Amino acid sequence: MNVTLFYVCFALYLMAMLYIGIRQAKNDSAAGYLMGSRSLPMFLVIGTMLATQVGTGSSLGAAGFAYSNGWAGLIYGVGGFLSIVGVVWLFGDIRKYGFATMSEEISFYYGGNKTIKAVVAIVTFFASVGWLGAHLLGGSMYLAWVTGMELPLAKLITLLGFALFVVGGGYMAVVWTDAIQALVLFFGFIGTAIYLLINMDGLGNVLQVMPEGTTSFLGIEGYGLLPTISLIVSLTIGGFAVPSFRQRIYTSKDEKTAKRGFAITAMLYLIFAAFPVIIGMCARAINPDLGNNNFAIPFLALNVLPTAFGIIIMISGLSATMSSASSDALTGTTVLINDIYPVFKKGKISDEKLVFVSRIGGILTMLVAFIMALTAVDITNYISNMISTTLTGLAVASVMGRYWKRATWQGGIAALVGGSVFSIVAGKIPAVMAVLGDPTLVALAGSILCCFVVSLCTPANHLSEEEALAIVRESNLV
Repeated sequence: MNVTLFYVCFALYLMAMLYIGIRQAKNDSAAGYLMGSRSLPMFLVIGTMLATQVGTGSSLGAAGFAYSNGWAGLIYGVGGFLSIVGVVWLFGDIRKYGFATMSEEISFYYGGNKTIKAVVAIVTFFASVGWLGAHLLGGSMYLAWVTGMELPLAKLITLLGFALFVVGGGYMAVVWTDAIQALVLFFGFIGTAIYLLINMDGLGNVLQVMPEGTTSFLGIEGYGLLPTISLIVSLTIGGFAVPSFRQRIYTSKDEKTAKRGFAITAMLYLIFAAFPVIIGMCARAINPDLGNNNFAIPFLALNVLPTAFGIIIMISGLSATMSSASSDALTGTTVLINDIYPVFKKGKISDEKLVFVSRIGGILTMLVAFIMALTAVDITNYISNMISTTLTGLAVASVMGRYWKRATWQGGIAALVGGSVFSIVAGKIPAVMAVLGDPTLVALAGSILCCFVVSLCTPANHLSEEEALAIVRESNLV
């Protein structure tokens, strides 16, 4: 692939995304800048959800995982599908409450308690930053391999690739560019997979050279049953607690739009998920000696595919990372401005000032993610560790808070803390990691246990939904 031509095409693509994003921006109010005035139509819900879900893990990560583990790469598709379906099944009707963040939502489940709102705000902020860091890592690995630049510089360029339209255009800029990028990455990956299969005379020839056990159902014979279950649970639970997923529900124009949009997205994502896996296995068939399996797609783009296809798959991959990253950046910004900023700045704030502060908050959010991403080098481990440590307790607190009426705010905090503690401890025990692959199952069990025990030992919440909602709305800025 001609690297100079790639630079030119990528620069033109970024300028197009910036133009579209700024043109569609709603900067007249904080609600418009951070929430798109809560008016997303179905096609934008589908576009932004698909682009957000098809991020680093399910594109670069899944292809690299398939390079080493064959059909086990489909675990990303199964986990992602279950997470989307689970979110809309468990939380699809929360649009009616008018929440702006998960902090408000979970606080509502626990009687509008302000302590758990503050704790969840901090957790969801760093969860958004964590996902953003994962996408920065993925995009930078694409760039570093293809161009030969140093990884830190590639991370910075990846950040700048979406930071301009996020800061300048806000939420509507993000969802419109997401929708465009969803089309680019969807057809880019599918077209590349078909091209490779045609040139390799079919999938059968590819599967013949894969290691033993990796071509079984979900690659279970090679990867292992318990690690497979653990990774599926990890990805599913991660979706339950991904703040950007909830934000798509909050900002849909109504409940019906949110539910239908999520259902269609789940089906499209399940279809898409097979193609990065096929691409990863094709890379293994062509070159079984890659030093880093995460470079499967960049290797094909640089050394195997014709220039046009190489540029298409690279821009598709970068679209996957940037679309997901921009969503997480804005979600983290919303939490920072709506839930954390008011702790330090009391009183009413004008819309004009709030939009300005939101832009500053967006810059700070992306800067924190960039610093975190500088220390990471492996996508799959980064995501698994981040989910099990940060998001498992958040998922448990939200599900148990909503569906177990005896849950208390103390139990919710215990779920958050317990999930992290059990994850960290399990991750330090080699025998556990050897059997399970990652600490998610241990973190999940520990988080549920902590929430259950502490809730039973603390006073029950007796506030009605109306009373709890009134408390939550007292401090709502957007």
